[in-house]
Amino acid sequence: MSGIKGKRKELGDFLKLKRSTVSPEEYGLPIGPRRKTKGLRREELAQLSGIGVTWYTWLEQGRDIQVSTQVLESISRVLKLNYEEKKHVFLLAGQQIPMYDQQSSSRHLSPVVQNLIQHNLKGCPVYITDEKWDVIAWNEAACAVFGDFNRMSKKEKNAIWRCFCSEEYQSLLADWESHAKRLLAQFRATASRFIGEEWIKELTDELSEKSPEFHRWWNHHEVLGTPPGEKEIRHPLAGVMFMEHVTLQIYDSPDLKLTVYRPLEKEDTTAKLNRLLSARSASS
Repeated sequence: MSGIKGKRKELGDFLKLKRSTVSPEEYGLPIGPRRKTKGLRREELAQLSGIGVTWYTWLEQGRDIQVSTQVLESISRVLKLNYEEKKHVFLLAGQQIPMYDQQSSSRHLSPVVQNLIQHNLKGCPVYITDEKWDVIAWNEAACAVFGDFNRMSKKEKNAIWRCFCSEEYQSLLADWESHAKRLLAQFRATASRFIGEEWIKELTDELSEKSPEFHRWWNHHEVLGTPPGEKEIRHPLAGVMFMEHVTLQIYDSPDLKLTVYRPLEKEDTTAKLNRLLSARSASS
């Protein structure tokens, strides 16, 4: 069985199974004594989805037919699929799940992830950014090194805005120019699917006006991933610190990125970070 045929059969089997789990009563359909079908009938699902019953039958039979995102949306709605089930259906049909669904999955940070950054990784500066590069979660170590996120405005919490508009942040980095160029290339790689949306136009317009470097480098159209690396940080209280960093994608919220900075032994960085954390604890 070819790859496409195999996917279409898998899609048909999955839809048939999910159809059998939906009670007709959920949609106000009567359950008569002669009803033999478990769950919704094909014609009922087709009617509720606004598609033809013959076409839907072909879909369940695994035929190689073109399926639009609108049709998949309707079927997913009637079957009340969760995010992972809906993603499964879209990928089997050869479609990408709509962006707004990916974004909505990013709005919820699980308690497990919160506990991870607050407790298990408390000795490392950690923060989480969303698809707009807004910092939405952080731990005390991140505040001690990069600035108190609790006191920042929404604009100041945007990693791109802060990189190009905050003198305080720029002074932290021994090689700000290289860092800023890499960050901008990473931002362009993730933001390309939002080009044309109002939020990114507002951000790039403001940064182009406020930062000559942003204006000049943004027009270079550099694109880059997020490789791990090492940074030299010049902290106003602790002095020179060296940390290695890595950015990870959160599986069930693909637009959320978790960045971890691990203090190195160079320049006694671990001890310096511990002193910063102790000072914050004593002042709170």
